[in-house]
Amino acid sequence: MTHTDAHRAIEAVWRIESARLIAGLARFVHDVGLAEELAQDALVAALEQWPESGVPRNPGAWLMTIAKRRAIDVLRRKERFERKLSALGRELETEPEGAGADAEALAGDIEDDLLRLVFIACHPVLSTEARVALTLRLLGGLTTEEIARAFLVPESTVAQRIVRAKRTLAKAQIPFEVPAPEERAARLSSVLEVLYLVFNEGYSATAGDDWMRPALCEEALRLGRVLAELVPQEPEVHGLVALMEIQASRMRARVDSSGEPVLLLDQDRGRWDHLLIRRGLAALERAEALDRTRGPYTLQAAIAACHGRARTAEETDWTRIAALYAALARLTPSPVVELNRAVALAMAFGPAVGLGLVDELTPEPSLKDYHLLPSVRGDLLAKLGRFDEAHEEFERAASLTRNARERTLLVERAAACVRTGTGQPGRPL
Repeated sequence: MTHTDAHRAIEAVWRIESARLIAGLARFVHDVGLAEELAQDALVAALEQWPESGVPRNPGAWLMTIAKRRAIDVLRRKERFERKLSALGRELETEPEGAGADAEALAGDIEDDLLRLVFIACHPVLSTEARVALTLRLLGGLTTEEIARAFLVPESTVAQRIVRAKRTLAKAQIPFEVPAPEERAARLSSVLEVLYLVFNEGYSATAGDDWMRPALCEEALRLGRVLAELVPQEPEVHGLVALMEIQASRMRARVDSSGEPVLLLDQDRGRWDHLLIRRGLAALERAEALDRTRGPYTLQAAIAACHGRARTAEETDWTRIAALYAALARLTPSPVVELNRAVALAMAFGPAVGLGLVDELTPEPSLKDYHLLPSVRGDLLAKLGRFDEAHEEFERAASLTRNARERTLLVERAAACVRTGTGQPGRPL
């Protein structure tokens, strides 16, 4: 095996095994930061040895064995961990050596360890930015450079967020355990929020030159599927997975050959991934079977399903979508939800109806710098033939967005209002 082949293999193994490795180690040392350091030590050992010895039969077990031996060295220097050292020592005495280690060398219940790590990485004691960075680092196996590139921030910023997050968890003495039943709903909500934030940043990038960052969507979806297997009785987990599956199904159709945005009603539905749609609809069925009242992610998945089931844009059931948004607004009141409801009302009952609701939202302080408010208003004004006003709204939206592709689209629509008296109105994203 060449060094290049070995490094590629190690990178692939790390992506697959790093979360399990860190989770298993954290259960022993009760310190996420130390667990990651031990896992990194094992990775270094693999980089040194595998190019010569080859990839072991069970690479995950090999890495765990090496990491535990590093843990013994660390714990020997910390007398207060004597009992843990003794327990680790006894366990290692029964483990096979080196690269031939069997799967049994992976300590404990992997699923429980992973679930504990999910709840630690997304703990509410951390800031939202820290939760996102730590989740991608510990569960996704992404490097700080990859995370920084995905979110268009300096690598040093991501590194600082991760370091601060580990210190915060250590200082707060957060136990490495699945939350008690009375805490679980709130903690699970934090986990789902992080996954959806990651997905949304990939699906509609808030800044930069690209309309989408598919790698982030794929990572959020992968973690969502893992979580659904870990907590199969939680309806909102399946609801979120359903939402992400259906949304992700449209990604190939959301840009043209030059990377420019293609809006929802203009997309070639033949390019939608119908396997993902079927998976999403199945996840939605599971969510609704577990809880017929439907939580916010399940409601959003039901909205996405209306688009997924429509063979053509004209077949979209906008009346049902408007009703689902109304239910979502009652459950989780939000100006953004109301803005989306306005679009659905406009599509179902005419632009004047939608514009009435949008105009009610215009004074809302939280939407002051939200570019989609003037963008939607521009759509509706253009449909009503009020092109001068629509032009102003599209210009304002273009000035507010931080995404280069979206800015270009909005500037073009503003120009179209002036040039031809048409702004391609009423085109939901």
